[in-house]
Amino acid sequence: MQQRDRLDPFLAERPRLLALAYRMLGATGEAEEVVQDAWIRWQGAEGIADPSAWLVTVVTRLCLDRLRRSEAARRDYPGPWLPEPWLEEVPAPPATAAPDRRLDRAADLSIAFLLVLERLSAPERAALLLRDAFGAEYGVIAAALGRTEAACRQLLHRARERLREAGPARQPASPAAHRRLLGAFMAAARSGDAARLTRLLAEDARLLTDGGGKARAALNPILGAGKVTRFALGVWRKPPAEIEAWPVVFNGQPGLALFLDGTPWGALGAEVAGGRIRSLYLIRNPDKLRGFLPAAVTSGGAGAFLG
Repeated sequence: MQQRDRLDPFLAERPRLLALAYRMLGATGEAEEVVQDAWIRWQGAEGIADPSAWLVTVVTRLCLDRLRRSEAARRDYPGPWLPEPWLEEVPAPPATAAPDRRLDRAADLSIAFLLVLERLSAPERAALLLRDAFGAEYGVIAAALGRTEAACRQLLHRARERLREAGPARQPASPAAHRRLLGAFMAAARSGDAARLTRLLAEDARLLTDGGGKARAALNPILGAGKVTRFALGVWRKPPAEIEAWPVVFNGQPGLALFLDGTPWGALGAEVAGGRIRSLYLIRNPDKLRGFLPAAVTSGGAGAFLG
């Protein structure tokens, strides 16, 4: 009975803890390891008055430790870094996060928002997420970061300012429109239709490709509709005939899982607004594609093959 009493609070908090760790780290595997470490510590803890606050504090500290250890690797990453795709359902923001003090984007799990978070320092990121996405009180944030409440207020202020400097969040397209534009882009690239490709893209469109030094990818962002079109046509001019593209949802948005001979070849996501594709994200690093399994993607009416 005692084991169950300890398990129940943890299981209730686990989805939130996992979402927090993923936003902090941008890696699902690492996020799961952090939450597992928190579970081990939770089992050995005694006299916890507020399990939710205690678990949030532990997960935040574990994430900060990992970010400090990986700072050099992130800095030396070969080419653009993109987060590992999140294949779970995106959790809704907590009811305790009042609209008047919560940025709508703080509950976002889109690749676009996670890339904005990368511009923040690790403590700024933690303060922003804990306060605006999880509705944490300043006392909880201070305990998690090992700082005073006043210092945490300053961290949060700087984080919000940097978020505003990155520009306002664009009104996203509906999932149906998003899916349609992404499918049209793939079809135009495969058919070599440069004019159609350009019409699908915003003038200032960008393409980021993440190979992690383990798969072929552009080492710099591709900027502008013309350059994105030329790059896409170059990639698909002589693609392996066996590549299949299946509609999936990752990071809360429609995307495409690309397979070669049943093995994940890439994941293609996009930021869509105003009827055009604003950003394209091609993840080719095999370490970030392990969650894409053909059976899981193609079962349950995932959609027709995009050839």
